[in-house]
Amino acid sequence: MSTPRSLSEIKKDLESFVGSKIRLKANRGRNRIVEREGVLESTYPNIFVIKLDERRIERRVSYSYADVLTETVELFVYDKQNAEIRIAAANN
Repeated sequence: MSTPRSLSEIKKDLESFVGSKIRLKANRGRNRIVEREGVLESTYPNIFVIKLDERRIERRVSYSYADVLTETVELFVYDKQNAEIRIAAANN
């Protein structure tokens, strides 16, 4: 059984992917799951920001590292072969 990661480890994980294309899967409650693609724009002490391109509109959304820890938000990064790799998972 793996142990849960700390918020600082998740933050450090995300910092290495700033500027990378990612896929976001967010649980919004009541069986509403949102999946979007965008770029990890920046990380801050308590949140990270993702820039989404939706229908000619640039939109930014932010989530906390606790959202990743509680698995409310899942992040996947694309590698050079366009395969998805899950990043910042709560358990490793």
